[in-house]
Amino acid sequence: MDAILTKAQEALLKQARDTLGRLRDALPADIEMSGRQALIDSIRQLDELFLLVIAGEFNSGKSAFINALLGQKLQPEGVTPTTDQIYLLRYGETQQRLPGENGVWLQTAPVELLSKLTVVDTPGTNAIVREHEALTSEFIPRSDLVLFVTSADRPFTESERAFLEQIRNWGKKIVLVINKIDILDSEADVDKVIAFVTSSAQALIGDVAAVFPVSARLAQAAKAGQPDKWTASRFAPLEAYIRETLDDEGRFRLKLLNPLGVGGRLIREQLANLSGDLATLAEDSNLLDDIRGQMVYYDEDMQRNFKARIGEIDGLLLAMEKRGNEFFDDRLRLARIPDLLRSKQLEADFQQEVVADTPRQIEDRVNELVDWMVQQDLRQWTAVAEHLGRQRDAYASRIVGDTPREGTLAYDRRRLIDSIGRSTRQAVESYDQTREAAELAASARQAVVNAGLAGVGASLGVIIAVVAHAAFLDFTGIFAGVAAAALGLLVLPARKRKTKAEFSEKLTDLRTRLVTNLEQQFDREMRNSTQRIEDTIAPFDRFVRSERDRLSTRQTTLQGLSAEISDLARQLEPGP
Repeated sequence: MDAILTKAQEALLKQARDTLGRLRDALPADIEMSGRQALIDSIRQLDELFLLVIAGEFNSGKSAFINALLGQKLQPEGVTPTTDQIYLLRYGETQQRLPGENGVWLQTAPVELLSKLTVVDTPGTNAIVREHEALTSEFIPRSDLVLFVTSADRPFTESERAFLEQIRNWGKKIVLVINKIDILDSEADVDKVIAFVTSSAQALIGDVAAVFPVSARLAQAAKAGQPDKWTASRFAPLEAYIRETLDDEGRFRLKLLNPLGVGGRLIREQLANLSGDLATLAEDSNLLDDIRGQMVYYDEDMQRNFKARIGEIDGLLLAMEKRGNEFFDDRLRLARIPDLLRSKQLEADFQQEVVADTPRQIEDRVNELVDWMVQQDLRQWTAVAEHLGRQRDAYASRIVGDTPREGTLAYDRRRLIDSIGRSTRQAVESYDQTREAAELAASARQAVVNAGLAGVGASLGVIIAVVAHAAFLDFTGIFAGVAAAALGLLVLPARKRKTKAEFSEKLTDLRTRLVTNLEQQFDREMRNSTQRIEDTIAPFDRFVRSERDRLSTRQTTLQGLSAEISDLARQLEPGP
């Protein structure tokens, strides 16, 4: 910097460089290049001359104002746009105009004020072309102070408002200059214009550093040999303000506030973006929690319904057991001994009265159970697909413009949700209920076979019929080689008790094995269904958690840097 700094100023400068350097490193890779470059340029400008930007409409007398401020007619004046380029006015032993880089011209002159600062003369806001607008936008973030010139006859026009809106977020110190007040008829008119410009500017950009009504034409005349016009030009308060503002301490303060303002603006933008991204991730996390919550309810509902359906199967076996006991009570009596000796008829009676259609009913119930489980599994997959689809569509509706850029959260998130959405849609579309039901039924039968209830390939109905028939054979086996007369009063009651106990034991064993194996198969299917869904959403879950941690860390870093910048700005405030 041009001035010799005190130790306190050197410490502040070092702290500012460190803070802004860490901010530069903390900015994400996908930030717009213009924002990053503006910060880099503002840091670099800490070691350059003070940069004073003059802006305004071409017919506001901007060039005349610059000439009056410098005391020399360096810039051309006219009723039509005379400045169609950006000019850097710097100190030089001779007055000359040279082409610079990127379409910027360099104007030098032996003016004392230019030894302490560089004046940037920009094209009129209402005559600016796109390339000049871009250049002007580059200089605004680098400026230490902006003097915005408006005209008393057309104060605060629409193009001026639009231009100020572009620069208000950069945290620049703006001084409003109302030129051409000499054309107003009275002091009351001057006051009205000042009040209008001040209130309009404050409503648009907030605090305004100062407002000065001047006449550049009269100031030029006064400096050119007509001192009697100096008071009427009202240039003295403006020059005094610039002089006081640009003393060594004032220049240091403004020079430091410039990059701090740029940094603060970038942090606010980044924190706003992070808040939006973290809010989106919170919605995603809620979605995943909702899916898992639905899976818990799904499991509870499935368990409850499964127990009810198993209860129906168990009830059918209990009813058969009751009929069996009634059958034995009826047949194992002395009065029915002749019937007991007719084994073929007895077997037919047992089949008709005890077994009846129980095997078919149980087979039907198990098939209904299998179909129900398959349908519920499909519904759960469909629900997950719909959840993810709604979340994707809801977020897409909030994105304005083209597809998100590669490498951004929006891009990575959309790509992952689309991938999961395709997986769930394919799972639903390719879900063959008939095949799934057949496989599940075969698995259930195999589970029963593995428990030793029947041979491979046997249906549940066959299993039940075999067990019941085995009990019947035990029942009739007591007649082999025993005369009817030998049955007597002692044998029949004892045999009835034994037969009923064995029959009950066989059916209890059947019920226990059948229900246990169906429950085990059900639990396996439920775990598989849950695991398939969990495996599907797991990549998205990991993405949400990792992105949330990464963005939260960046948010904390930026909040810390924001606090440091605010503290530096407070230290730069002038004392009482």
